[in-house]
Amino acid sequence: MSTQDPLIQLKRVTLHYGGHEIVHEIDLSVPRGETKIILGPSGVGKSTILKAILGLLKPKSGEIFVHGKEITKLSERELVQTRLRMAMVFQQGALFDSMTVGENVSYRLREHQLLPETGIQTRVTDVLKFVGLEGAVKLKPSQLSGGMKKRVAIARALAPAPDIFLFDEPTVGLDPVNYYNIEQLILKLKAQKFTIVVVTHDVESAARIADSIVMLHGGKFIFEGTPAQLKLSNDPRVKTFLNPASAAVLT
Repeated sequence: MSTQDPLIQLKRVTLHYGGHEIVHEIDLSVPRGETKIILGPSGVGKSTILKAILGLLKPKSGEIFVHGKEITKLSERELVQTRLRMAMVFQQGALFDSMTVGENVSYRLREHQLLPETGIQTRVTDVLKFVGLEGAVKLKPSQLSGGMKKRVAIARALAPAPDIFLFDEPTVGLDPVNYYNIEQLILKLKAQKFTIVVVTHDVESAARIADSIVMLHGGKFIFEGTPAQLKLSNDPRVKTFLNPASAAVLT
């Protein structure tokens, strides 16, 4: 793991959602260039943590730092600038159905006037090539498979040249071929030293992708370490999650 100052840091963060406390006084540190997995069963608040890192949800208490800035104290205009350095890939892709693939990928570039028009076209071509979909630029999302939509979402996230990627359950619901393709794209981003946070309940994928893993249970992180250390954990809650057949329910 990196010894640099963390690019993302949560200090004693408590998050509420829908009137309920989801996580309680959690700490999280993601050094530059690290791939961190937030692992845990569905519905425990993993995606809520991503929303807080993006500044879409303010914590009830605690501090959230991104690029050294405490984002809960930023104005909306300042938050927009911080978000431009982050890329969120949503579980369902969240593409605009009325736009072509090319228009979807270029959306943030045009919205924030990040490049001239000639530069936008070049960037769209480059990022679609990165995800293996350079021939899909004129297609609509309705013409794409689920896996292709997810790859377009990654291309759109990559277009503004962020240095942080946030993935919400990136492989859920995909067939084996598309599952493999998405995992390989995340590994390509990892090889390019992006800082990556992946929320998932997929233990096998987490083990292949992660530099380090935190496991969320009962509003707290109950484990932090490498994939190898996760397998050796003696915590009964971790052991049950890794091997559900060993117990009927998490307790």
